[in-house]
Amino acid sequence: MDRRGGGVILCFDIGGTAIKTAEAWPDAPVRPTGRIPTPAHDFDAFVAALRGAIAAASAPPSRLAFSLAGIVDGAGVATAANIPCLTGRHVRRDLEAALNRPVVIANDADCFALAEAVEGAGRGHDVVFGVILGTGVGGGVVVRGHLINEGGGFAGEWGHGPVLRDPALPIIRCGCGQTGCLDALASARGVERIDAHLNGPARASEAIVAAWAAGETGAGRTIALWLDILSGPLAMVSNLLGPGIIAVGGGLSNTPALIAALDVAVRARRLSPSAHPLIVPAQCRVEPGLIGAAALGRSAAF
Repeated sequence: MDRRGGGVILCFDIGGTAIKTAEAWPDAPVRPTGRIPTPAHDFDAFVAALRGAIAAASAPPSRLAFSLAGIVDGAGVATAANIPCLTGRHVRRDLEAALNRPVVIANDADCFALAEAVEGAGRGHDVVFGVILGTGVGGGVVVRGHLINEGGGFAGEWGHGPVLRDPALPIIRCGCGQTGCLDALASARGVERIDAHLNGPARASEAIVAAWAAGETGAGRTIALWLDILSGPLAMVSNLLGPGIIAVGGGLSNTPALIAALDVAVRARRLSPSAHPLIVPAQCRVEPGLIGAAALGRSAAF
């Protein structure tokens, strides 16, 4: 292995359904190389799939970099709901032993944030907060090109923790086991829950946002409440981190007017309101997991 950081880094974006792969060379764009099914329930089969990707690389990789749809805690233990064979494992240690190469790993939200910091909306900013507003509410924090939690842990997971106690809102038990989490009412599913509670009958978040954009009164009530729920906690996180930019990905980021409305609401609630946009749609719309994994691998190599 070239300890000066040379050689190819083989990148993996691990999801519950598919494993995407890419090669990252020093000073060259990330090159996607394919995808294979994820053997989610069998660790030996999972390792065999990775070995196949390593064997197919254009050169022997100097290290392996992973974006994982799950959490790796500070002790290195993974929790991956859709990849049960990794849950409970010291995943970096086990993969290094099985694959005989250095491994770096971060969750998919962290890799998204890192991609935005190095190649997306966060370029040129010391502190970048990458926010996911989609099936869930998540995020990652990058400071001067490095994940704030490079050693593992939950930094950036601002969607969990009991913050909602309005008696007018439905009490939703979050997937993390708590009630009153942003994840339960500020995600795309949360928009649907709010809308059904206010207006009924149930409709998809895409339809609600489209109706809001078209001026429908009911959808307007839904989005106004969604903005109120989300903007206060996001302003507080912004005060804590002091990001130069907050890049938003996930399904709800696909409507620029919605993100612009969130930006206005958050800037009005910050300690120091800004005249310039703070919250913007993500720019790395294709393969941010692989781009982030590559950045993680390059950082470790040097």
